[in-house]
Amino acid sequence: MRILVTGASGLLGLNLSLEASKHHQVSGTVNTHNLHTPAFSIIQTDLTAPGAVERILEQTQPDWVINCAALAIIDACEANPPLARQLNVELPEKLARIVARGGARQDTVRLLHLSTDAVFDGRRGDYTEEDAPHPLSEYARTKLEGELAVAAANPDAIIARTNIIGWGLSGKRSLSEFFFYNLQANRRVMGFTDVYFCPLLANDLAHLLLAMLEKGLSGLYHVVCREGVTKYDFGVALARRFNFDESLVDPTSVTRSGLKAARSPKLTLRPEKLARALSAPLPSWQEGLDRLFILYRKGYPQELKAMG
Repeated sequence: MRILVTGASGLLGLNLSLEASKHHQVSGTVNTHNLHTPAFSIIQTDLTAPGAVERILEQTQPDWVINCAALAIIDACEANPPLARQLNVELPEKLARIVARGGARQDTVRLLHLSTDAVFDGRRGDYTEEDAPHPLSEYARTKLEGELAVAAANPDAIIARTNIIGWGLSGKRSLSEFFFYNLQANRRVMGFTDVYFCPLLANDLAHLLLAMLEKGLSGLYHVVCREGVTKYDFGVALARRFNFDESLVDPTSVTRSGLKAARSPKLTLRPEKLARALSAPLPSWQEGLDRLFILYRKGYPQELKAMG
């Protein structure tokens, strides 16, 4: 298959492009963060520029388009709502509309759009795809609007809500990297005891997304690990896995964190719909943490940073 990945320098975009390139022909778009790797074709472009989306689809002729492009830094969205709307709502809607027409081709092109668990307020947890979202931050609001825009413009598209850990280009984009690099340097870190999430390793998520496209799925899915964990317990487990000092993880309430944007406390999602569709259980967060460790032992973080 020919796959176009937008936002290929991001945490998911890069790992997805590398995993997919093992079996597919991949093109990845980047904007300000260029990449250097022979694993897949890299296209440097501003997708928000007039005609850019049409031009890239004409150039790459993809069978599948996976949209990882977004403004995903929560406080950056609060500081610049127009940019958040442009990247999280307007760009996905345009991609969905053009892909629904077949892109530059006459046959069917499939779109998979990435969204977030943060569309929920986290008061209850264990959310299914049928539960009504209630976003608390500008990031969450624009991601939810992006979901709705994609679904309206391209009903056959897949919309995947997720939460990601893993190794990235900058070393600063995932909670796992936050814990790893601070604990490696013997720095104390906050671990929220009242914030729950269902993190998936980016590499595992990549394979699930490809399986969803191969299966011909469409519609909304929760693509997360099969049970939740507090961010404190995750930090302690990571410290133990990497043989760091777990006492450096301070149990803290998110209400005392000083974070600017509102955070949802209990973002546990239920992935049973996807498990049924794929006839397989989703990975656990512990399995993802084990694979994060294996990738580290293989020098994977250094390989990624060398691509920047």
